[in-house]
Amino acid sequence: MHSKIDISDLLAKSNGCIFAPSLLSADFSHLADEITAAQNAGADIIHLDIMDGNFVPNITFGPPVVKSIIEKTSLTMDAHLMIVDPIKYGKIFAQLGVDIITAHIEVLKNEVDWKKFKSEIDAIAGIAINPPTKLHDVEKIVEMFEMILIMSVNPGFSGQKFIPDVLHKIEKVADYAEKAKIKRIIAVDGGINRETSKLVRNAGANFIVAGNAFFKTDNYAEAVKGLCKRFA
Repeated sequence: MHSKIDISDLLAKSNGCIFAPSLLSADFSHLADEITAAQNAGADIIHLDIMDGNFVPNITFGPPVVKSIIEKTSLTMDAHLMIVDPIKYGKIFAQLGVDIITAHIEVLKNEVDWKKFKSEIDAIAGIAINPPTKLHDVEKIVEMFEMILIMSVNPGFSGQKFIPDVLHKIEKVADYAEKAKIKRIIAVDGGINRETSKLVRNAGANFIVAGNAFFKTDNYAEAVKGLCKRFA
């Protein structure tokens, strides 16, 4: 049986700012070395972008690659499923040992779907929301999902520009979680650099995903400090 991680413990250990480098921007010819370097630099989680070429116009990697990644590190694993069948593959990734599995609200469109996804996967359940998607049922979303991922670019490719309109979504989710006294991971992914990281954290995010702003730098440890830790 897969043992779920503790959100409160994860937030406490990261001083309220969890940092997850997106492996999609890593050097895939030296993937094991990149994972080790990320861990040594202070990353809290490895973020895995799973794309199927249907929900988004790109294909990344699947279970065999994820299995080999898990074997290379003790870091928490976070799989962002940009796919049309998150329940089927969510179960597979959970069985491999992925700790957090996030599906899209554009695929899981109602509370019935949300409950099925949560009941079927043995991991922390997250829901992702694309920039054009209206944020409805904030209370139900925060109460049901342990992680809410606010996409700050349209998913599919790395290196896109941050969409500032998403800041109000972060504020809404963070405000409700605080008022309801519910511990939640509020994640942001897309176009994150030192400047936008500060914006999303000020809005209430406590989980920062970054690809190019981490893996395309010369000093990974300094990148972590700039993107997350120095604002803790």
